[in-house]
Amino acid sequence: MKEQPAKERPAKERPVEEPLARGAVVRGAEGLAAAVAALRAGECVGMPTETVYGLAADALDERAVARVFEAKGRPHFDPLIVHVAPEHDPRRWVALTPTAERLIEALWPGPLTLLVPKRDVISDLVTSGHPTVALRCPAHPAAQALLRAFGGPLVAPSANPFGRISPTTAEAVRAGLGARVALVLDGGACAVGLESTIVDATAPWPSLPVLRLGGVPPEALEALGARLSYPTPLIGQAPGTLKNHYAPRKPLYLVEGALPARVAGAAAEAAYLAWGALPEGARGEVLAPSGGSVEGAARLFAAMRALDDSPAPHIIAELPPPGGLGLAIADRLRRAASGFARWGGGGGAPPEG
Repeated sequence: MKEQPAKERPAKERPVEEPLARGAVVRGAEGLAAAVAALRAGECVGMPTETVYGLAADALDERAVARVFEAKGRPHFDPLIVHVAPEHDPRRWVALTPTAERLIEALWPGPLTLLVPKRDVISDLVTSGHPTVALRCPAHPAAQALLRAFGGPLVAPSANPFGRISPTTAEAVRAGLGARVALVLDGGACAVGLESTIVDATAPWPSLPVLRLGGVPPEALEALGARLSYPTPLIGQAPGTLKNHYAPRKPLYLVEGALPARVAGAAAEAAYLAWGALPEGARGEVLAPSGGSVEGAARLFAAMRALDDSPAPHIIAELPPPGGLGLAIADRLRRAASGFARWGGGGGAPPEG
């Protein structure tokens, strides 16, 4: 009797992987690989950093850079920051000045951006036509992993619609940009919570013009022996230096001095952004219960976003004390503000522009 041939077992069907929806939040090694693939395809990707989430794209691909401006609705006269990994040699793309080399040695990776002369490989679109480019090496491990895996520099302005509150979580990026971004790499909440400090590293040391206050406090620069100045940047000279920026949808009004101890009537209808404690009768967010500027900076944009989503008609914000990151927090609030609150007797009055 002939032996019957064994029946072939049908191959197991492999599940078909559905493509990621645009704007999806991704994590881990698979998320990193998807982000790299999207960047290599000329797409924009939400990238976590220690400052805020950035809208990353290939810094050497002019079409990809143009997509960043389009996705944000960003005017072309507001330049972009180029991000590099610690392993990269930035001399491939920029000329490092002695001042830049000194600051890189002391404060990179971290929330410090250096304005340095660019090489021709960096498009004028990145720099708004200026001969200098803003350069940073982020400290966030997910940002470094993405830059390392991609193998080149990435532009990455804040991943939000232009002029609005900067995102400090992946969900904030998704909510703000949606399908305008290919995907968002989740790296958790941003530890610093403020954009980077920008300095003009073309100046001869120890002179150091500060073009934007940010995540590195002035005291840290002065400790290196720098003599700081605070010139008004030329239009298009440095990113994020426009007069009106970082704004919520609701009007935000600043308080000169401390908030009142108690609010009532029309003043109690506002949402309050307090530094150390809320007034009696007020609803809102406290930035720094312990009084520290690092804590306040890390909470700033998330607190502003929460108040912007509240039913209150407007936001009233208390300026922080100077020192540490206090000046940078005050800078963001002033740029976001519509005016100042004017307090009347008996618990206050509605704000005025």
